[in-house]
Amino acid sequence: MQAAEFCVLGGVRAHVRGQDVDLGHARQRHVLAVLLVEANRPVSLDQLLDRVWGERAPRSAVTTLYSYLSRLRRALSTTELRLVRRPGGYTAETDPDAVDLHRFRALAHRARGASDQVAADLLQEALRLWAGEAFPAADTPWFTHLREVLTSERQAAELDLNDVLLRQGRESEVLPQLISGVSTHPFDERLAGQLMLALHRQGRTVRALEHYQVLRQNLDEELGLTPGASLQRLHQELLRAGPAGPPPAAPASVPTEASTAAPRPPVATPRQLPLAPVGFISRHRELDELADLLVPRRPEPGPRPGPESESEPGRIVVISATGGVGKSWLALRWAHDHADRFPDGQLYVDLRGFDPAGEPMSPVEALRGLLDALGVPPGAVPEDPQAQGGLYRSLLADKRILVVLDDAHDAQQVVPLLPGKSQCAVLITSRNRLTPLLVTHGAVTVSPTPFHSSQARELLAHRLDSSRLDAEPQAVAAIVDYCAGLPLALSLMAARVASHPEFPLAALADELADASSRLDVLDAGGMTVSLRTVLATSHRALSSSAGRLFALLGLVTSTDIGLDAATSLAGITRSRARTLLAELEAAHLVQQHRPGRYRMHDLAQLYAGELAALDRAQENAEARTRLIDFYLHTAFAANLLLDGPHTPFRPDPEPPAQGCAPLAPANTTDALRWFTEEHACLLAAQESALTAGLPTQAVQLAWALISYQLGSHHLEEYSRVWHTALAAAEQQPEHVLPRVLAHWRLGHFHSLSGRRSEALDHLHGALDLAEAAGDPTAQAHICRTLGRLWEMNGDDRKALSYATRALRLYQTLDNAIWQANQFNAVGWMHAQLGAYDEARDHCERAHGLFLKHGRPGDEASTLDSLGYIAHLTGDHAAALDYYRQALAQFRTLGNGYDEADTLARIAESHRALNRPDEARAAWAQALALYREQEREAEISHAEEALERPAG
Repeated sequence: MQAAEFCVLGGVRAHVRGQDVDLGHARQRHVLAVLLVEANRPVSLDQLLDRVWGERAPRSAVTTLYSYLSRLRRALSTTELRLVRRPGGYTAETDPDAVDLHRFRALAHRARGASDQVAADLLQEALRLWAGEAFPAADTPWFTHLREVLTSERQAAELDLNDVLLRQGRESEVLPQLISGVSTHPFDERLAGQLMLALHRQGRTVRALEHYQVLRQNLDEELGLTPGASLQRLHQELLRAGPAGPPPAAPASVPTEASTAAPRPPVATPRQLPLAPVGFISRHRELDELADLLVPRRPEPGPRPGPESESEPGRIVVISATGGVGKSWLALRWAHDHADRFPDGQLYVDLRGFDPAGEPMSPVEALRGLLDALGVPPGAVPEDPQAQGGLYRSLLADKRILVVLDDAHDAQQVVPLLPGKSQCAVLITSRNRLTPLLVTHGAVTVSPTPFHSSQARELLAHRLDSSRLDAEPQAVAAIVDYCAGLPLALSLMAARVASHPEFPLAALADELADASSRLDVLDAGGMTVSLRTVLATSHRALSSSAGRLFALLGLVTSTDIGLDAATSLAGITRSRARTLLAELEAAHLVQQHRPGRYRMHDLAQLYAGELAALDRAQENAEARTRLIDFYLHTAFAANLLLDGPHTPFRPDPEPPAQGCAPLAPANTTDALRWFTEEHACLLAAQESALTAGLPTQAVQLAWALISYQLGSHHLEEYSRVWHTALAAAEQQPEHVLPRVLAHWRLGHFHSLSGRRSEALDHLHGALDLAEAAGDPTAQAHICRTLGRLWEMNGDDRKALSYATRALRLYQTLDNAIWQANQFNAVGWMHAQLGAYDEARDHCERAHGLFLKHGRPGDEASTLDSLGYIAHLTGDHAAALDYYRQALAQFRTLGNGYDEADTLARIAESHRALNRPDEARAAWAQALALYREQEREAEISHAEEALERPAG
C-alpha cells in the first residue's frame, strides 16, 4: 500500500507520490471530507446524509451515497486509507498525520508548550498546510459551521505566530502580515495590539497611535464600544515611551482585555497543581476543546482596570467520563500546558468523590483548604461556611486563577467551591455528569472516550521498549483489544509488562484472553489502584435499584441494549427503567450512544457480570429468560407483519415470562426498523438461549428472522442462526420438526452460496426426516427449495420437476398462499424453458390466488415473473408495468435483494425500448444495491451494462 496525503484545508484532494488521486465530483469528495474530518471515528449513515446534503437530500440519497462510497474505495484502493463499515457507521481508517487538518491541529497544539524558536517553526509548518478556504464548494450547514471553526483556528494560529515573532524581535518580518490582517479584521483588538507594538518597534510610534485612534473611533461608531483595558494600557505605554522611548516588552501574549473588577488586597499566588502526568499521549481533540472553552479570549497579566470596564466571565468545564479513562490525567496535562494563561495562580483540590478508602471530601473542608492556599491567615477565616464562601469569592473576584476540582462526587459538593463573577476558570473531573451545573451554572461537558487502537498502541510504545513491541505485533494487538481502550487498563498492563522483561508478550496476552479472570490480571498487583477498585467505587455510589440493574446488564451478551429490552430484563416499568438507566448514565457506567440505546464499556460489563454471578442465580435466570422472551415475541410479531401468517413451519411460542413486555410493531415500516435496530441483539439472544438451556426459543428465534435476513441479504448471519438452531434442535432428539427446519434452512443457505453439494446434503437430509415423519407440508417446502437449487445450478428441467412435485403436495393442503407461490415458481421455470404459454398460465393463476387470499405485497414475485414473461415475448411496455408494481411492493417490504434484481430487469426493458437514459438510471440503482449486498457477479454484470455505449 502507498502512503497518501489527504487535504481538506483548501479543496478536498488526495496525493500519492505527488500525483493527484481522482476523487470524483464535488459531492463525492464531500463524502470523503466528512470521513477525513472524523478520521478513525465512525460516522453514521444519517450523519453522512445530513452533512453532505443538509436538508436538500433527495429520496435517492442513500443509494447515491452507497455508490459514492464504493467509488471512493476503488479510487483509494492502493493507499493505506480504508473506508470500512462498522456498527456505528462508516469510518476512514488512516494515520491522522496523513490528513492536513489533523496535522495542522497537532502542530498548533505542540507549539503551545514549546520554546519560541520551536513554536515558530511548528506554527509556520502548520499554516503552510492551508491552501485556501476549507471545503470551498460545500454549502451545507455542517460544512459552513466547520469552515467557520477552522477559520477561527487558523486565525488563532496566525495570532500565536505573531506573538512568538514579536517576542523574538522579528517585527519587520511580521509587519506586512499585520497590516494586511487588520484590513481584514478591523475590530480584532489582539491583532491591533500586535500591529501597534510592531510599528512602535520600527520607530513608527505616531502611526501606531494613529491606528489606535482609528480603531477607538470605529469601535464607538460601529459597535458602541471602547477598546479593551489591555489595549488601553498599551496605548498609554506608547504615549509615555514616545517615538524615542524604549519599546514595551512583548508579553507572553500580545496585550488584550483584562479584568475590570476593583483592586483587592493582595493575596498569595497559589501554585497547587500536582506534577504533570508522565508519558501523556494523544487527547489532542480534548485538549483543543478545553483550550477553546477555558482560555480567556484576551489573557493579559498586569494591573486590573476599574469597575466601569467589562470583564469576560469565567468558564466552568466538567471532564466527565467513566473511571479509568484518564480524566485527571487530561485535566492536569491541560492545566500545566496553560498555567501561564492564569497569572494569578492555580488552585487544586482532590475532592475524593470516589475514593475507595473513605468518604468524599466535604465542601467545608475543601473551602477551608482553598482559603489557606490563598494566604488567608487562620484567624481571619470566618466561622460560618457561607461567610467562608463569600470571602473565597471576594478574593477571586479580580483574579485570573485556574481552579481544578478533581474527582467530584456530585454537584452539591462543587457549587460552594465555584468563584463568583470573575475571570477565573474552573476545571472539574467527575465520573458523574453533574447535570445541575450545566443547567444552573452554564457549565460545559467534555467527555473523553476510551482510546482507539492506534492511540492505545501509542501509549504502550511510550511506556515500553519499542523493539519488544515490534517483535510481537499480534500479542500487542491482543493486549490492546483486551484492554478495550481504557488508559488505566493499558497503563496497568504496561507496568506488568515492564516488570517482567523476561516474559514474552504472548504469555501476558494469553492471561488476558480469559474473560473470567481478565479483571484479576488487570489488578495492579499491590499498587494502590486497580481497575476493579475503580469500578467498585462507581458501583457503590449508586442507589440499590440502579446497582442491581447494572449487575443484570452484565448478563447481556450483545454490544448494546434498547430501553424496552432493558425494561423486560429488569422486569420493571418502562419509566422506572429509564430513570435507573439515567442514573447509570450519569455515573458513566453506561452510555446512551443513540436515543434509547445503551452500551457498556467492555471491562465495565465484565465487572457487572462478576456482580451478577455473586448470588441470586434464580433471579438472574429469570431475568435472562425475560430478555430472551422479549426478543422472541417481538420478533415473532414483527415477522408476521413482514411475511404474513403463512410462513412455513410457523411455531407457536409459549406465553412470555412474567415481567416481560414485548413490543407489537404497528406496521411493516416499524417492523423493519425494529429488526434493523435489534438485529445484533437478536443474534446474541439466540446464542444466549442455547447456552441457557432454552433450545425451543433458540430455534424459534431463527425462524422469526428468516424474512428479515433474506430480504436484507444478511446471508452470513442467516447461516449463523441456523447452525445455532441445528445445535439446539439436536438437544431435543424426540422432536423431529426442529431438525427438519434447521436442515432445510441450512440447505437453502448453501444453495444461495453456490455450494451445491452441501446444500443437497442438508435438503435431502431434511426430506428424508419429513418423509419418515409422514409430513406432506414439510416435504412440499423442501421440494420447493430443491427446485430453486437446481435452477440456480442451471438444470432447469430438474428444477421444474421438483417445483411441480412441490405444487402437487401444496394442492393437498388447505393453504391458498402456498399454492399461489408455487404456481408462480412453476410458471417461472416454464419461462426459463421457453414454454411461455404455460408460464403465463401458471403465473396468472398465482396472481389470482394472491389477489383473492393474500395481502398487499404478497404478489410481488408473481408480478416480477409476469414482467419477465412479457419481456421475453417482446411486450416491453407491459413488462415495465409489471416490474414497477413489483418494485414498489419489494421496497415496501424492505426486500432489497429482489428489489435489486427487478431494477436490473427494468433496465433491460428500457434498453429494449431504446431508452438509454432510463436504462442507465435503473442500472445505477441496481448496482448500488448489489454493492451493498456484496453480490460480486451481479456487480460485474451491472458495471458492464453501464459501460456499454447507449443504443
